[in-house]
Amino acid sequence: MIFMGDTLTSISPRDSRAWAQMEALLEREGIQRDANLDYSCGIFDDDYKLVATGSCFGNTLRCFAVDRSRQGEGLLNQIVTHLMEYQAGRGRFHLFVYTKPGSAKFFRDIGFFEIARVEGVLSFLENRASGFKSYCAELAKSRREGTSAVIVMNANPFTRGHRYLVERAAAEFDWLHLFVLSEDAGPIPARVRWKLVTEGVADLPNVICHESGPYIISSATFPSYFLKDEESVIRGHAKLDLALFKSIAAALGATARCVGEEPASLVTGIYNRVMAEELPRAGIRCEIIPRLEEGGAPVSASTVRRCIQQGRLDEIRELVPETTWNYFRSSEAAPVIAAIRSCADVVHY
Repeated sequence: MIFMGDTLTSISPRDSRAWAQMEALLEREGIQRDANLDYSCGIFDDDYKLVATGSCFGNTLRCFAVDRSRQGEGLLNQIVTHLMEYQAGRGRFHLFVYTKPGSAKFFRDIGFFEIARVEGVLSFLENRASGFKSYCAELAKSRREGTSAVIVMNANPFTRGHRYLVERAAAEFDWLHLFVLSEDAGPIPARVRWKLVTEGVADLPNVICHESGPYIISSATFPSYFLKDEESVIRGHAKLDLALFKSIAAALGATARCVGEEPASLVTGIYNRVMAEELPRAGIRCEIIPRLEEGGAPVSASTVRRCIQQGRLDEIRELVPETTWNYFRSSEAAPVIAAIRSCADVVHY
């Protein structure tokens, strides 16, 4: 319960005092504030001391903490209720929670259902009893006879390197299920990435495209605040993603996941190693395909974004399929080009 004098209110990043209190409260509970937050709230006592906090990012709830002197008073319930009402106010009713496994019971008790967990690290829950099951059942409708593989890509934007990866996998398997990440992360919106991918593979008859939805975990939605270092974050991300992916692969009848090799990327290298360790245990092969090179360097979406940012649009023509090139030289691309040029850093999306 909220005592007399307690106030539940939003926390603005511009309120430096409240923001500092939130970071300190999270830190005392062993949590680092997540870089991806779009709304935060807190309960303050009559001395304006923060005693409980929670946040949102997209359709996820995250970064919960209650001061130890006030635990057991129902404050967390108040925070979660407020965040769910806030999410409903912006039209988001299908919600997800990342929390420590030890806290998962609380969320189960208030109507959330665990989808997957990384033991001792992270639990992933949603507020729909059959959400993930329904998602897999819908995917199963696109299951085909013969061999099947899966590729998951951000395609930010779709390059000749992406096309090469798809062609290689499509040539090896009867069917290729291609998932495009649905989150808007970075300067190229999800709807544009979907358009460029689907147009870029439209001539390949055995490629079936899917929007990833909320069950293929992207770096934008994955919480890093429970984990101590970068490698732990990447491994935790990979393990949670793969725990869900095993069910997705089963629904599709897929026996392989194909990924592009990227020797220069710490993230991709660790992720690929975790996949190579975890997937065979579920009877799924992890196939790492060498990257397409141009002039001795891998064809990279980062290079394409950098060229656009620096006003060297003509230089991307050799790096992208004709469909991507036609988009970026059209008037439709003007807002996206402006967004890329306004970014401080276009390499790490």
